[in-house]
Amino acid sequence: MMDRLEWKHAVAAVAAGAAAARAYRLARAYWNASSGPSRSRVLGVIPARYASSRFPGKPLVPIAGVPMIVRTYEQAKQAKTLTRLVVATDDARIKAACEAAGAEVVMTDSAIPNGTERCEKAMAALGETFDVVVNVQGDEPLIEPEIIDACVRALQASPDAVYSTPVTPFANKSEVTSASRVKCVADARGYAMYFSRGMIPGNKHGVPDPRHEYLLHLGLQVYDAAFLKVYSRLPATPCQLQEDLEQLKVLEHGYKMKTVKVAHAAHGVDEPADVASIEAILARQDARA
Repeated sequence: MMDRLEWKHAVAAVAAGAAAARAYRLARAYWNASSGPSRSRVLGVIPARYASSRFPGKPLVPIAGVPMIVRTYEQAKQAKTLTRLVVATDDARIKAACEAAGAEVVMTDSAIPNGTERCEKAMAALGETFDVVVNVQGDEPLIEPEIIDACVRALQASPDAVYSTPVTPFANKSEVTSASRVKCVADARGYAMYFSRGMIPGNKHGVPDPRHEYLLHLGLQVYDAAFLKVYSRLPATPCQLQEDLEQLKVLEHGYKMKTVKVAHAAHGVDEPADVASIEAILARQDARA
């Protein structure tokens, strides 16, 4: 026999499941009404929030003398698949730095909880119809425009997916166990199976296997625009909350996500120590130029 507390928990679980099912049906309705496989109009959004718990003011940190958010914008604007590119921020200082570099800026509320929802609000503020929205994280100052194009084209070619994202083999296996580096595992067709801050796949020894190709998730998400409109309505999911990774909510609700394996030598700026490594890569690139 259930006691009263157990009964309440059981009822809450059923209600949560029903809410998830309703949200899923709503998302599919949006998908069916969207432009489908053509997905031709593509909005690029670079979300940039000044207040970061781990690295306050990160978008404006200088990378070889140029604000990181500006370097990210300069890379993204070279992508050939973007119909329009904007920076979405909640901070006047970031707005000023980006506009000085020629970027279009959309101001968004500081209370928005994550970059995905900031992209949704930016799209709504523009008042235009887009088929695909690209979330270029502002802490990826070396993201190659070719990677953006490859992920957009992968989603355009995968009508069963609502999301695409790039992964790259770890160059330094010692980083596989770092919680700052998000790892991904994908199936044989390139659809994402799971993301984690821990080492995945794990093994019985608990240490990276030098023979295995571990995949690093890069800071770029490409969404079907119709799906993006309902992402925030989907209830939070257990693994999403445990890992603090918003892409897991997509997988846990049963949607397909296409990964694109790319060659990319630099990870994003997750913490202050990463700035020096990015500057070292830039110096080597300048030396070869």
